[in-house]
Amino acid sequence: MRILLVEDEPRLQRSLARALREEGYAVDTADAGDDGLYKAETYDYDAILLDVMLPRLDGWQVLERLRRKKQTPVLMLTARDATRDRVRGLDTGADDYLVKPFDLTELLARLRALIRRAVGQASSRIEIRDLQIDTRARSVSRAGQSISLTAREYAILEYLALHRGEVVTRTALYEHLLDENDDTLSNLVDVHVFSIRKKLGADLITTRRGQGYCIEA
Repeated sequence: MRILLVEDEPRLQRSLARALREEGYAVDTADAGDDGLYKAETYDYDAILLDVMLPRLDGWQVLERLRRKKQTPVLMLTARDATRDRVRGLDTGADDYLVKPFDLTELLARLRALIRRAVGQASSRIEIRDLQIDTRARSVSRAGQSISLTAREYAILEYLALHRGEVVTRTALYEHLLDENDDTLSNLVDVHVFSIRKKLGADLITTRRGQGYCIEA
């Protein structure tokens, strides 16, 4: 999953970006509102972490302009705990609101919930026949047997599972699984899908020639 982090405090931005990457997210960053808005409108993110107090455009302005074009899930981060500020953020189009200082585990849980809800998945457990995917633990098992996947393999499987029944193009997989600093290889997705099939069965992921990949609903 690809996340945009818009935060102007350098130490917090670095620590959050590092924590998110350790959780397997691809992370783009911006330290000003106008830069964050440009990236949010240009790329398709699975969620956006948006600070309120930003230079050039504040978080409310970014959110208001973004909502004219996109419905990307947004979790607002702010040091302002007044009820009127939380109400303003939610009424402007934020999906959730977290007051600084916050607990990292809570932020990660809220982020997972935002991403799940955006695709209509209420539970952290996804079941596809005898396959179980735990998005909280980032673990996979089949018929009760734990299956070891690399971080990139898991990311591809989770994305396809959350969008099961849909054909997902290779381009979409690259855009949602790699951040702005990644160097992509043209056959990277194909290699990882081949490996997933070896571990979980050739029939799990269907190739739609000329279109992309699909896990049948």
